[in-house]
Amino acid sequence: MNGPSLPLASGKNTVTPNRRRTIFACLAACAALLLPCAAHAQAYPDRAISYIVPSSPGSSPDIVGRIMADALAKILGQPVVVLNRPGAGGTIAAAAAAKAAPDGYTILQANTNHSFSQTFYKNLGYDLEQDFSPVGRFASAFYIVVAHPRLGVRTLGELIQTARAAPGKLNYASGGIGAATFIVTEVLKAQARIDMVHIPYNGGGPALASILSGVTEVYGSPYATAKPFVDDGKLVGLAVTSAERIPYIPDMPTVAETLPGYEVTTWYGLMLPAGTPQAVRDKIQSAAAQAIGMAETRKRLEELGYVTIKDTPEEFAKFLHEDIEKMAALIKQYNLKPE
Repeated sequence: MNGPSLPLASGKNTVTPNRRRTIFACLAACAALLLPCAAHAQAYPDRAISYIVPSSPGSSPDIVGRIMADALAKILGQPVVVLNRPGAGGTIAAAAAAKAAPDGYTILQANTNHSFSQTFYKNLGYDLEQDFSPVGRFASAFYIVVAHPRLGVRTLGELIQTARAAPGKLNYASGGIGAATFIVTEVLKAQARIDMVHIPYNGGGPALASILSGVTEVYGSPYATAKPFVDDGKLVGLAVTSAERIPYIPDMPTVAETLPGYEVTTWYGLMLPAGTPQAVRDKIQSAAAQAIGMAETRKRLEELGYVTIKDTPEEFAKFLHEDIEKMAALIKQYNLKPE
């Protein structure tokens, strides 16, 4: 037996005036809901955009952020203002961005710190995959393990020997617990089976200043920020953290040549608060791709030792999920815990 049927008149379906008015009212309501989104996307951006960097002024992430912000401003036609929110392995910056209005006027520059912190810290107040919309990665970089000249070591092997001879006597700087500069040395310590005291700072700038002044003795620094001081002899470059030697510094060994299997690099990407309209997200993704495609931007990044990346939001989301799992395994393997 067939289900219930609509009333028929003269063998044809009838739409009464009342029903017609109801249908028109529903269509009008739907259109009214869609119009503000469409209008917002079309007008975007019509004011300054906040670009949150999870590190202190003068640090490597800050330098990278300002290069990217300048390029985005030229493409989008509005100021892109860098806001430094250092500390707690990038979680302060991420928490601020997660709470921002999802309107495209707040961009988070995410990096490896955020993948690490997702597992390392409890009760973050946000979830990196649930509370953000990925735009795309735009660069990656390696680090260099440096020592203060007064330590008297010239190679990574000598540093390890010195640390083993005096457990707990040497100290190392980082940009904070959970920062990539923390990961670099903690993994080195675990693989080399040495004990060095961790001195955390509120960002990479103060950490670099501490080793330059001799307050700390070892630092796993972004290559771009340490290079001029290594060149001037104010710091001693011991090894790079990439899996293979870097072509433009072929005489600098890798950590892996002393500790097989060691590799720590970082990535940079853009993320928006979850719920940002798709059309706005598309505009920002397009602008980011154009920025990386600009010869000036690419040249500035590559001169500082960065490799440029241009991936889609989908590729970034997949990479982010895998990187969080990778960092979780690393935390478990080396039994890393907040201090």
